[in-house]
Amino acid sequence: MNFPFTKAQFFDVFAAYNNAVWPAQFVLAFIAIALLVLILLAPRRAGRFVAFGLAVLWAWLALVYHLAFFWAVNPTAPLFAAVSLGAAGAFVWSGGIRNGLVFESGISSRRAVGLLVILYALALYPVIGESIGHRYPRTPTFGLPCPTTLYTFGILLMASPGFSRTMVIGPLVWSLIGAGAAFALDVPQDFGLVVVAVLGVYLLFVPVTKPVGNVRNDGPDRVEPVDDRSD
Repeated sequence: MNFPFTKAQFFDVFAAYNNAVWPAQFVLAFIAIALLVLILLAPRRAGRFVAFGLAVLWAWLALVYHLAFFWAVNPTAPLFAAVSLGAAGAFVWSGGIRNGLVFESGISSRRAVGLLVILYALALYPVIGESIGHRYPRTPTFGLPCPTTLYTFGILLMASPGFSRTMVIGPLVWSLIGAGAAFALDVPQDFGLVVVAVLGVYLLFVPVTKPVGNVRNDGPDRVEPVDDRSD
């Protein structure tokens, strides 16, 4: 795989980004952890908050990383920014405005996998990077494309089946791009993108038997699914 930048330039972009935005990395990680806690403690009230939180993360990728930093070494960065903005828009519209991202109490096998993916993105990912010599600031931190993509798929796996597939497309595109780059640029912590790419295809193409669509809240403990897959 050929890139318009060297491996050294690739990690230089991480250094420039991390130095410039500090301590935003911790704010983004705090948002991610807060959304996870909300899902675990108040799942039936979490949907819109999580959708808008994911939209913030993907808009950050587009505007702050791809356009402000990655564009300096990669002329295709605006295309990546467009994909990220598309993902942010999908979370705002389908998950936030239409309230189409629903969480339920309990842990199914699918939600357990999602939780493991989230823990990988937030905890194990930086540990692997540190262990192979990717020292801060020349390392991908949370809020950058690959850990954010991993985290997003973890959230989607924890959600109830039936949400709009438009929310899968952007993260799936980036998982495919990032998986190829992980091998070419020697970023082992990003190899997890291969796994989530497969999970993304599953979420995109495997039919569900329990459509959720929009949700009507009739009380603090009642969530009634409404079949609406029009978007």
